[in-house]
Amino acid sequence: MDTAGRPLRFAPESNSHETPVPERQSSNGALGISLAPAAAAAAAAAAPRVRRRNRMITSCLECRRRKLKCDKSHPCANCTRNTRDCVFLAPALDSASQLRLTEIKEKMGSLERVLEQDVARQRSAHTSWKAVPGGEPVDFAPEPEDEKDLEPTPLATADAVYDDDADDDLADLGFAMGRMRLSDRIGGFLRPKMAEELSVSLNDGGADDRSPSRKSLSPEQPIPHYITSPQYNKILAPGSTYIAPSSSFFFSSGQTSASLIDYLPSRLIANHLLNQYWLAVHPVCRIVHRPSFQRRYGAFWADVEMGVEPTGSLQAVVFAALFSGVVSMSDNAVLMEFGTSKKDLVDNFQMGTETALGRANVMRTTKVETLQALVMYMLPLCRGEISRSHSVLVGTALRIAECMGLHRDGTEYGFGPVETHVRRLIWYHICFLDIRTCEAQGPRPHIRADEFDTQFPLNVDDEELEAAEPPTTSASRWTDVTLTLIRLESNEMSRVVWVDRAKLEKKKMSLTTVLGKIENFRKMMKDKYLRYVNDNIPIQHLGRQVCEIVTLRMHIMVLHRYHNSVSYQIPDRLRQIIISSGTEIMERAIEIEQSPALSPWAWYASAIQQYHTALLLLMEIFAFPNRREADRIWRCLDYVFEIPANIPKDQKGRWVMTEIRDKMGIYIASRKVMAPASMLERIGSQSTQSGSTTSVSPPPAVGKVRQGNGDFAHGHAPPPPPPPPPTKSATTTTTTGPHARGKETLRPDAAASFTGAPSQVPVPAAAPPVQGDRMLDIDWHEWDKLFPPDSNPNYMT
Repeated sequence: MDTAGRPLRFAPESNSHETPVPERQSSNGALGISLAPAAAAAAAAAAPRVRRRNRMITSCLECRRRKLKCDKSHPCANCTRNTRDCVFLAPALDSASQLRLTEIKEKMGSLERVLEQDVARQRSAHTSWKAVPGGEPVDFAPEPEDEKDLEPTPLATADAVYDDDADDDLADLGFAMGRMRLSDRIGGFLRPKMAEELSVSLNDGGADDRSPSRKSLSPEQPIPHYITSPQYNKILAPGSTYIAPSSSFFFSSGQTSASLIDYLPSRLIANHLLNQYWLAVHPVCRIVHRPSFQRRYGAFWADVEMGVEPTGSLQAVVFAALFSGVVSMSDNAVLMEFGTSKKDLVDNFQMGTETALGRANVMRTTKVETLQALVMYMLPLCRGEISRSHSVLVGTALRIAECMGLHRDGTEYGFGPVETHVRRLIWYHICFLDIRTCEAQGPRPHIRADEFDTQFPLNVDDEELEAAEPPTTSASRWTDVTLTLIRLESNEMSRVVWVDRAKLEKKKMSLTTVLGKIENFRKMMKDKYLRYVNDNIPIQHLGRQVCEIVTLRMHIMVLHRYHNSVSYQIPDRLRQIIISSGTEIMERAIEIEQSPALSPWAWYASAIQQYHTALLLLMEIFAFPNRREADRIWRCLDYVFEIPANIPKDQKGRWVMTEIRDKMGIYIASRKVMAPASMLERIGSQSTQSGSTTSVSPPPAVGKVRQGNGDFAHGHAPPPPPPPPPTKSATTTTTTGPHARGKETLRPDAAASFTGAPSQVPVPAAAPPVQGDRMLDIDWHEWDKLFPPDSNPNYMT
């Protein structure tokens, strides 16, 4: 501490000894209070230059301490008279040393001021760049009181735990239900009790429209033929689009007996596959600079024709491009054009790519081209069916990229326009793979937005980057890279939403704020890109479809955990957002797969969305079959679940839910997924509680739409169904008493909340009323600004 009692801190290291500097004190005299960065920088810039005094100390230390006049003799008269040790400081520095010390002190003060200014500028620039995904910050009213009661469903968790005797030979891809692939993780959250949730929904009396004869076959009994027939393994088998990565190039020493000729086709076939890459892969997964890559491709064949083996990195990137081209082709097209099956051709080029990556020493590479080949190889792998091995491979690529500095923008290191452009493309595709594998296998994204400063690629054509004066800003038009930018920027907004979901659960952010950020981002994307779209051009129309799918999907990311909340019914206005966004997502996704004009890029549709929203729509239409959107929803569900045509319309929902329930039960039992104790406790506490119970009136009818002023406008809604009879499957007998704890059960009203069906069941007296107007965390005045009431009218027929 200094003489004033202030704490000391050391200045940055210099050639001189470290000099303690008093901590800065605020203007009000309070210690330990730091100024805001901008204010600190302004104050530092305005502070006058302080002239430091360097007086020599000539008195002895005893006279100086006692404040006596010293006669400077050795020893002095005062110390001689009082028999004290007379100690003097060392001789003063000479003039040159004194000047050097003064310069060091002044440099220290200057460095402190510059550091404060740089920190303030970096924070300002970082904040402005990070504000791009969500647009301008949303300033809403304080959190309303009813937000405090909002809780997401306790039936979903981020982390997964498995029993030790689980079968590791079993594929961790889930099971196929039509065109959708379902596993124990939906929307990035683990659902270990999904089969039980569906069972409770199927047993809900209000939603049971079966005849007495059909009810005699209890849905609690699993369908026998699924468990005993040889189709058991077929249920859990990978689909036709699944491509498993090999671990050979991970542990390769770089020396392999395999030859390039073993996998390389003729140049005519290679050229054909490269053209397929430019047509079907490059527009949606742009990761190379086309003019530069074409020159490298020519150099590759020049080496091959001269009998010289190309470098490992060049082999890897060429084989990765050819491999992507094969994957993007249909089975029939491969058979007609090459006379072999697609699987054989995919296996050939996959082995060639992995062999080349091993030769290039991918695990310790410092070449951007090698990392580019690795990411190009992973993009066709990580689409609809993703296993744990894909997630591990993405984590490896991320660590390699960070070790090579790709998380820092190329302009900071003086790279040229092309090199900077390619580095940005590689980094943001790794960011995309991080989110995609996290959604499929969990538990959460590894890349954090505050740990990298790589900018998005410029929205310019590839040829412009090699011009005499390359552009430094994005063009205001549709370019070669626009579709890729739509994907990558939307992916980064998904990362923001992912973080905000955790803040929602911790009550650190309101639901209105999160939805407002999403709406601002959607408006920004429309102004930035979609206004240049010409829907008569297929690739631009695809860009519109992709943009709408990935931005509307963010509504589902935020709201789906509250849709099946076991505590409070979701308000009708919010429910309508889920239904309208989900239905539009399905329709646009189906168009991508069915439209002949978009067929070249349909192979990558499963990487953009996986039809999981269809499960949410199924739950909704099962509970409320008379919705205004019922026909649109069923057209989507028929396509996604591939429902047999002979099933009556009124039985479709029950058939699909029963199929999903039984297959999910088989998968979870085979994987031996364990539910956390906290989930079991919360489920038990919801289902049983000693003491009196109170009958709760049903929530407002679905036809009531909440208005901005908090009133309800009555719509044409059917009367609530009668309360379901108590069933053994919906309740559990537990020990009563002050310390009784409910066992693992799901209550009937939880099923109603999960499916959206109103119910009337006994609940603990201490529990808050289940009412639709007890919403979540909605500031309705701000809500009407984001979602005008006219855009969400009554939606029951």
